[in-house]
Amino acid sequence: MSQVLENRYEFVYLFDVENGNPNGDPDAGNMPRLDPETNHGLVTDVCLKRKVRNYVQLAKEEAAGFKIYVKEKALLNQLHELAYVNNPDIERPDKKKLPKKQEEAQKITRWMCDNFYDIRTFGAVMSTEINAGQVRGPVQFNFSRSVEPILPMEISITRMAVTNEADLQKERTMGRKHIVPYALYRGEGYVSAPLAQQTGFGPDDLELLWEALCNMFEHDRSAARGKMSARRLYVFKHDSRLGSAPAQKLFDLVRVARKDAEAKAPARSFGDYQVSVDRAGLPQGVTVEEML
Repeated sequence: MSQVLENRYEFVYLFDVENGNPNGDPDAGNMPRLDPETNHGLVTDVCLKRKVRNYVQLAKEEAAGFKIYVKEKALLNQLHELAYVNNPDIERPDKKKLPKKQEEAQKITRWMCDNFYDIRTFGAVMSTEINAGQVRGPVQFNFSRSVEPILPMEISITRMAVTNEADLQKERTMGRKHIVPYALYRGEGYVSAPLAQQTGFGPDDLELLWEALCNMFEHDRSAARGKMSARRLYVFKHDSRLGSAPAQKLFDLVRVARKDAEAKAPARSFGDYQVSVDRAGLPQGVTVEEML
């Protein structure tokens, strides 16, 4: 964490789902998220960040500097309190206020960044009753979008058990689940070197991010999510902290297409697609590495 990130990065992340719901929409009965105009599937940025957090929590087991701030049943004010407890020379101000001295306020926020991986990676708004400041994270994701339109299916299921004695005469309880038979999703993301320097996000943190993206689905299995797999991770590295080319030009170099351009049947496996990278079109000062 003491090292400074000197380069800007962008990345393209391909993952797929088979007979599962990659990201349910609570406003639509937990159906897979859709772009209503095109029927392309969507997976939110916070969905992927949640899986990264879960992987880091498993891999590092709450090691010093790698605690997770946003996790199930976390009491955020208690975590903010720790920053003041571990800096006894700083008096905690009134409710919802930061210390008046700028250097003291920065010290509180820096303690949070140094101790919580997801804060120095994704940033956080910590200005609650016990105020620990707020930071912009250097790592950001776009919404992931399916390569082709999807057609979600609603499957009826049964439960043989009942909840209470009043339901004993019922033969079974009916339920429903939503699945996508198959879809390949494409996500894109960014790593800002200037913002990394502000939060303390370093090269070791970056390697852990790549590791999480490659392996996080292996520890996130459930019947609802079906078979989800990380398929490709392409990382563009700039030779400077500000970058050598616009992100969209780099993203356009990664192309995903059906192997059989005339195929009318829907895709049902990753093998139905071909992925190519136009390495000859790389701008000067940018390299690309396939991590997966």
